[in-house]
Amino acid sequence: MIKRIGLVLLGLSGLAFAQAPIRVNIVTGENSYKGHVWQETSAELRSILEADKRFKVEVSPDPNRIADDQIFGFDALVLDFRNADPLASDEKVRQNLVKFLEQGKGIVTIHWADGAFPYWPEFVNIVGRAQQAKHDRRGPFTIKIADPNHPITRGMKDFETDDELYYDFKDGDRPIHVLATAHSKVLDKDSPMALTVEYGKGRVFNTPLGHDVKALKVPEVGELIRRGTAWAAGK
Repeated sequence: MIKRIGLVLLGLSGLAFAQAPIRVNIVTGENSYKGHVWQETSAELRSILEADKRFKVEVSPDPNRIADDQIFGFDALVLDFRNADPLASDEKVRQNLVKFLEQGKGIVTIHWADGAFPYWPEFVNIVGRAQQAKHDRRGPFTIKIADPNHPITRGMKDFETDDELYYDFKDGDRPIHVLATAHSKVLDKDSPMALTVEYGKGRVFNTPLGHDVKALKVPEVGELIRRGTAWAAGK
């Protein structure tokens, strides 16, 4: 009888573990370019993630939120901001971002969030590549899956999107793993549209896609973001 009760409790414990939510904080609220409407893109990002019932999502409309140690209760941070100048709590924000990754958690950067903290060299190493100001004219282009065997892109096919195709990147000093590319007409060269970086025990998913709600509503873009966030969270 005791053995049977123990097995039942073990089974319930395993079920609870399997159903544990992926806790995500979308950090937003700062925009050094008026053409990016964070109120709209962050709301759409929340909808994208919550389409997967595993995600439990909060939105913080102030990047200084990262300075609050409560962020360590999340599995992943999705960054939807770009600050040109240091934040009010900049030193603690930077310390917590590194500590967050050291704890084996994940960071996701959407669109030009990989260019946040332009004055902090280590952030480029965290995100792998930081896009700068240059991109093809906004319009349709093809996303090509470069690694069909990675958990984020497994089973995905090439697809069409309508977005800004960035081709001007500042490289970090850590290896990146390119998952998807697009061909820049201006540069006449492929540019990464989705990539990963392993930073210590942490994981980073970086996509320069997602200029606005129209771009984010492309189903495959949403799928990339959901999978990339789950992967960054270690799930």
